[in-house]
Amino acid sequence: MAETTAIETGEKKKFPKSLALLSLVLALAGAGGGFFVAYQGLVPGDKKPTPEMAEKNTSSTQLPEDLGFVALDPLVISLGQNSGLNLRFRAQLEIREKNRQEVEKILPRIIDVLNSYLRALDIQDIDEVSSLVKLRSQMLRRIQVVAGVERVQDLLIMEFVVN
Repeated sequence: MAETTAIETGEKKKFPKSLALLSLVLALAGAGGGFFVAYQGLVPGDKKPTPEMAEKNTSSTQLPEDLGFVALDPLVISLGQNSGLNLRFRAQLEIREKNRQEVEKILPRIIDVLNSYLRALDIQDIDEVSSLVKLRSQMLRRIQVVAGVERVQDLLIMEFVVN
């Protein structure tokens, strides 16, 4: 029981300076080696782009050949009963060309469903930063219910202005 520890006597153990210096040198060497390996492209799966790869990447982002767009008539909607604000809305539907005639045939129904949805909005529904994303998804869902999911791929909002 006569043993005393460094904590009990108040002594502090010192970290050897040589060990700290060795740690710093090893850390710098590891970082330099990692940079060299990555810079030289020696990391598996990390390849420098070649012209063939660049061509492949651009071709994979091309739009399908039968992609088309149908413009919707612009809408002007009164927001709220006493706000005095109007919403100007203009959009296009992304479709496949094979479905163009069917979609154009039901455009009055699509405009009706958009008109009904937008007229039910309050200014608070539009004020949020992320509101356009939510509104767009709600409108697209309603359009797809009317037109069919296979006929309308997306809704592109061209104008959404409150004044």
